[in-house]
Amino acid sequence: MSYLTEIAKLLRYYILKSTTQAGSGHPTTCLSSVELMASLLFGGFFHFDADNPDAPNNDRLIFSKGHAAPLLYSLWTVAGKLTEEELLTLRKFGSPLEGHPVRAFPYSEAATGSLGQGLSIGVGMAINGKYIDRLPYRVFVLLGDSEMAEGSVWEAIQLAAYYQLDNLIGIIDVNRLGQRGETMYGHDLDAYAKRISAFGWKTICIDGHEFNEIFKAYEEALKSDAPTMIIAKTIKGKGVSFLEDKEGRHGVALTEAEFKEAIKELGEVKKVTALIKKPEELNPNPKPIEIKEFSKRYSFGEMVATRRAYGEALVKIFPEFPDIVVLDAEVSNSTYAEIFKKYYPERFFECFVAEQNMVGMAVGLALRGKIPFVSTFAAFLARAFDHIRMAQYSEANIKFVGSHAGVSIGQDGPSQMGLEDIAMMRSILNSVVLYPSDAVSTEKLVREAAKHNGIVYIRTTRSATPVIYSYDEEFPIGGSKVLKASDKDLFTVVGAGITLHEALKAYEELKNKGIYIRVIDLYSVKPLDTKTLKKALSETKAIITVEDHYPAGGIGEAVKAEIGSDRVYSLACRKTPKSGTPEELLDYEEISAKAIVSKVLELTNKIS
Repeated sequence: MSYLTEIAKLLRYYILKSTTQAGSGHPTTCLSSVELMASLLFGGFFHFDADNPDAPNNDRLIFSKGHAAPLLYSLWTVAGKLTEEELLTLRKFGSPLEGHPVRAFPYSEAATGSLGQGLSIGVGMAINGKYIDRLPYRVFVLLGDSEMAEGSVWEAIQLAAYYQLDNLIGIIDVNRLGQRGETMYGHDLDAYAKRISAFGWKTICIDGHEFNEIFKAYEEALKSDAPTMIIAKTIKGKGVSFLEDKEGRHGVALTEAEFKEAIKELGEVKKVTALIKKPEELNPNPKPIEIKEFSKRYSFGEMVATRRAYGEALVKIFPEFPDIVVLDAEVSNSTYAEIFKKYYPERFFECFVAEQNMVGMAVGLALRGKIPFVSTFAAFLARAFDHIRMAQYSEANIKFVGSHAGVSIGQDGPSQMGLEDIAMMRSILNSVVLYPSDAVSTEKLVREAAKHNGIVYIRTTRSATPVIYSYDEEFPIGGSKVLKASDKDLFTVVGAGITLHEALKAYEELKNKGIYIRVIDLYSVKPLDTKTLKKALSETKAIITVEDHYPAGGIGEAVKAEIGSDRVYSLACRKTPKSGTPEELLDYEEISAKAIVSKVLELTNKIS
């Protein structure tokens, strides 16, 4: 083990030097994990083609404790994939070596640092290896003891056991100290072991600084027929006496004087390069999937809920996009993802009521080249928003689908009504937000979402709505549809989803009164069809947006921000919703056809 002792010393040197030069970082949490990671990468347990980070059979290492990024970078410096000069760009603007791992660094599997997410990503990667690509690679996840308080970790633990992910190995660095003091269980390894083993995991408790114990743990884990958690007692700040097990040093870099003292204590450091064992060269070997015919077509006027059309669309497009994987949070009979499950059960994974882990799994699957469609009620995606937020930094290609959006769901009441989801998903950088109004547009937009590389949100409706489009219509991202227009139009009414149908009802009622309105289906909420909106504003007296969503961050604000006019009026849900029929609630929130007519008449009198 003498060579690993020298590597561990070199890793500590790199950690201390890079964080001291950066003037910030988390050196103490890196120092506690040194022996664990040195053994893994350079002890022959981790198989990785360092010249080809994307090789499909590479083992995967996720730093869930992302603040230990300087250790990650130091490992790859020892492996010869970073120079010391490059390492010393840590935390500098423009460097891929950011304060927490991001995908710009090619040996970082995912963006981490918002604690509690790495194990869920690992579950997704492990599912891909075991059930889809059918490759023998292993997924290793380094966890901190502080993040073991996060609920998403336990969601991941129970689902990993459910899917018998014997290719998933977690490593908890139990260094006792969090940011402000002792963690929940301190150095009580048994407290972690009892809880984790209760979920069906194999647990191994070790001294995280003893190479012999670490080696035995990895050997045992690699032979396990269940997911394994190595629970390692470590010392925060290990290797530097004035840092070891000291409170108040979390996230504090050494001063130059402290650095000199620490290096003196480390002794002679040999700058060596160590090789990582390469995996067997294997390509994905997915189980052949029988393509099943599904030729259903919708007819004009047919009443179909867009949520049902979503499930049917997945079946239709799967032959064109065979990398699709569908995840659902135990509501697939409501989101209608169950239709896809019926046809292609090999590519459907039940995530149960654990939305945070479901999104993390989707990140892991996306980073292994799959196209995850993630569905649940729009309201319930809110609890997974931090995972969605972090997914953008992993550059993950994920399609989120929120059903049961808005007050139009009816009697279930406000707990089930997604009224914040458009604002939430619009806030993601470079996201796409789509809101189909009928079955045909849903099918077309699901295909557009699958084609698009990046985060897409599709909002579906509970109630059945009439088919209003023919199959020769196309629905490009960033477009809209002008459904009613004439040179007599006084106002433009912009709707999407359920409110588009209310706008069409209002059109007929107003026409009978001799008043004409332009009606636009804003199916692409982000990006907006600015050209069509500006044209409508130039040709009519005002734009009225109507949405089954709260005003903040919704369609009205989006339109007003895009075209910058005080001639944009917003009808939105401005009252605390209640249980009731969809019709009662649309009237109550003043987003129904009746409310649209009333607003048009009010503006007609006001403007004239």
